[in-house]
Amino acid sequence: METYEAITTRRSVPKVTDERPDSATIARLLDAGVRAPTHHLTQPWRFIVLTGDALEEMGDAWAAGAEREGKDPESVRAKPLRAPVVITVIETPKHHLRKVQEVEEHHAVGAAMQNMLLAAHAMGLGAMLRTGPAAHIPEVHDYLGLGEGELVAGYVYVGYPEPGADRPQTRRTDAADITEWRGW
Repeated sequence: METYEAITTRRSVPKVTDERPDSATIARLLDAGVRAPTHHLTQPWRFIVLTGDALEEMGDAWAAGAEREGKDPESVRAKPLRAPVVITVIETPKHHLRKVQEVEEHHAVGAAMQNMLLAAHAMGLGAMLRTGPAAHIPEVHDYLGLGEGELVAGYVYVGYPEPGADRPQTRRTDAADITEWRGW
């Protein structure tokens, strides 16, 4: 698939089969992620790939956090099981470097996630970026082993699209409607 086509046809795929992509396929997605632009080559990311029992353990951590917050733990326990693989993208900002701007670290991690989503699409996989409460729950952070200053940037759910799972392109504002051209 040509790059421009991948960009313009990529969409979130929330329904995937139980078939798990092999580790070499997931490694290719991670390789695409680390090719993202990164200011001063800080590479402010690391990845935790969850599958099998690890997804259930993630669900248990999420449920424990929900219960602590007075919510129904069973309403979230199965959420990590929505795909056979979840790539957890951890942002590890390099605040200690004088020349690094925090916003640049956020942009780099976002670009890494987009690279993974585009690569998944080009490889015929279904993928969806999710965040939500599980990105902020202390029990989930403990399960993932986050260090001081690290944060969950997102979860990339990956699998093979269910047959007939094609979704129409989402509506976007035409670029011409939100662009001002100067000096042309």
